[in-house]
Amino acid sequence: MRQLLEDMFRAAIAAADPAVILPGHLPPPPRGRTIVIGAGKAAASMALAVEKSWPGDLSGLVVTRYGHGAPCRRVEVVEASHPVPDAAGQAAAGRILDAVRGLSADDLVICLISGGGSALLSWPAEGLTLADKQAINKALLHSGAPISEMNIVRKHLSAIKGGRLALAAYPARVVTLIISDVPGDDPSVVASGPTVADASTFTQAREIVKRYAIKQPLAAHEYLERAQRETPKPGDPRLANNVVKVIATARNSIEAAGELARARGFLPVVLGDAIEGEARDVGAGHGAQVLELLRGPDIAGKRCVLLSGGETTVTVRGRGRGGRNAEYLLALAIALNGAPGVFALAGDTDGIDGSEKNAGAVIGPDTLARTIVKGFDPHAFLVDNDAYTIFESLNDLVFTGPTLTNVNDFRAIVIN
Repeated sequence: MRQLLEDMFRAAIAAADPAVILPGHLPPPPRGRTIVIGAGKAAASMALAVEKSWPGDLSGLVVTRYGHGAPCRRVEVVEASHPVPDAAGQAAAGRILDAVRGLSADDLVICLISGGGSALLSWPAEGLTLADKQAINKALLHSGAPISEMNIVRKHLSAIKGGRLALAAYPARVVTLIISDVPGDDPSVVASGPTVADASTFTQAREIVKRYAIKQPLAAHEYLERAQRETPKPGDPRLANNVVKVIATARNSIEAAGELARARGFLPVVLGDAIEGEARDVGAGHGAQVLELLRGPDIAGKRCVLLSGGETTVTVRGRGRGGRNAEYLLALAIALNGAPGVFALAGDTDGIDGSEKNAGAVIGPDTLARTIVKGFDPHAFLVDNDAYTIFESLNDLVFTGPTLTNVNDFRAIVIN
């Protein structure tokens, strides 16, 4: 069962491989120059796919997470910190802005965007510092806010996000290719939409900060209160000739995993590709669904796989280690309470679950029993946000290394 789960996970990742999916979405060459820019965990692999398929000259720069680079020759790759920005990311953002300024209407900008770009492409709004942005990102990551709301705040404290990068490139045509890691696949949310018109407002950003009690530096608070320059909104004529395409989504990857499951004799059932909420709550809810199915007639005699995607959140209250997928699985295991014939995997398709080096983990009917034998109280570890320690001790972590793509979380529950 573990092999089946890991094979489905790898099929999901393969369905979002830039080398396969990107070339067919490239525009024709322009009369003028072609500049490639981008940010995200898949930015370097996307740039490499462009280089291999582009018929003419090009140059540019993309920024990706440390360890997620690719051997590009014509597009420079800069590696920087994620999920908290650093000086390397800020310097790269400034250079990307410089690269697109002064272009003409005959020039083309190919912008390659994927998840993680919000932290990697960090250029603070006027009056803010890198230290301010680092503090804000840390507070957002611990707040429990969904990614869509976190990115509204980020956009309004930035000089490059929320469509502002596209304004810097005007009047050049901007074609943005996106690998989506956000529930719902809204292009303006992925990496905080640096080249996409933004419908959100300063008022919304202030409300989000208040709702989640997000502690922010004084300079950031004062900037949000002043609200001097809004992001470009839908319908802005300066963005009229631009093109935005989402080329890979969680739905595509879930369907690929479902096809593999069907070929192995399992009925795939999709629970959804945009599931949000606290990781432990989603895990407990999925556990309850499985127990209900086991009690009913719908799957009697059938082998099935429940598939889902999206992005859960973790409101950090403890001091333990563990990403959202590990926390989801520990809550799922507790809810299942050793239900026979049920196995599950949850992992991030970028290969990194939170800040650890594992992509995710797996559970089986014996997970709780083995945990107790190790001397761990699973409920206490869940309270302490320390699921990683349990799965590490059980040798049930899943490692892929950086996958160079990112369509968010993948979850599979096998009922055998």
